[in-house]
Amino acid sequence: MSALGVWMTPRRLMATSVVVALLTIALKTAAWWLTGSVGLLSDALESFVNLAAAMFGLLMVTVAERPADEGHPFGHHKAEYFSSGFEGVLIIGAAAAIVWATLPRFWAPQPLQQVGWGLALALLSSAFNGLLAWVMLRASRQHRSIALEADARHLLTDVWTSAGVVAGLVLVQFTGWLWLDPLVAIGVAVNIVLEGVRLLRRSSHGLMDAAAEPEVQAHIDAVLLRFTQHRGGHPVVLFDHVRTRKAGQRRFVNLHMHMPPGWTLRRADELRGQVEQALIEAVPALHVSIQMLPDGVEPLTTEELAEPAARPAQG
Repeated sequence: MSALGVWMTPRRLMATSVVVALLTIALKTAAWWLTGSVGLLSDALESFVNLAAAMFGLLMVTVAERPADEGHPFGHHKAEYFSSGFEGVLIIGAAAAIVWATLPRFWAPQPLQQVGWGLALALLSSAFNGLLAWVMLRASRQHRSIALEADARHLLTDVWTSAGVVAGLVLVQFTGWLWLDPLVAIGVAVNIVLEGVRLLRRSSHGLMDAAAEPEVQAHIDAVLLRFTQHRGGHPVVLFDHVRTRKAGQRRFVNLHMHMPPGWTLRRADELRGQVEQALIEAVPALHVSIQMLPDGVEPLTTEELAEPAARPAQG
């Protein structure tokens, strides 16, 4: 891994996001104060959401990095989904605040001041957000971090928001139509609501143990196919009941490995170890659980196991 890759840990990037959020708040608030544009005000309000989301995200990735303990034997990786959900709620709240601040401008338009300076500050803040979002998206794929991805996509939404606000201000200057400024602000609110809903949906899917990504499942299937053994056209070693789930940066797979009844336990365990190692090499940090079964045997279901307890005692 490169020196840049080592530096781009989720915790360091979320801390950087806090610093950049503070910087963009200062720039966008100054742009709004100079121009009086509610479009720029809406942009500044979204940056306050960026700050709160980055601070909460920093807390959650710190929790997610904690090792497994007695109370959390599978680790704390799902903490990142709380970050994504919290950010989605904040985005929707910011949209409501933008609409509340903007509506009066439709029936009481106000002329804009020092638009040139306002545009310059808005573009500068967008450049900071765009660069950080690009870095965070790359790191989110590397670390499989939904907290990084959520913050990066929110920052990209902020960049597009700023682009729309800048375009609106330019149109106001050329046309003199003051109603375009609040109209752009309402457009900003609608745009970030859609992003907030997407973040909430992804967070809920993660908390409900969604299956691993299709590419991860494809790697798992390829490994299992490689270890499947045939004799006389019939499989003698096969895998079934393959189930995956994801929790933050970790991926889990549970499966059954069927083998000939005549195999010794040592031989079966050696093959299981080889399969487990190959799966972890194909999907780094994968947590593998393999149940060994003789060919033609299936484990009892939960209902079947509960049947003896449900039947009344005889005699």
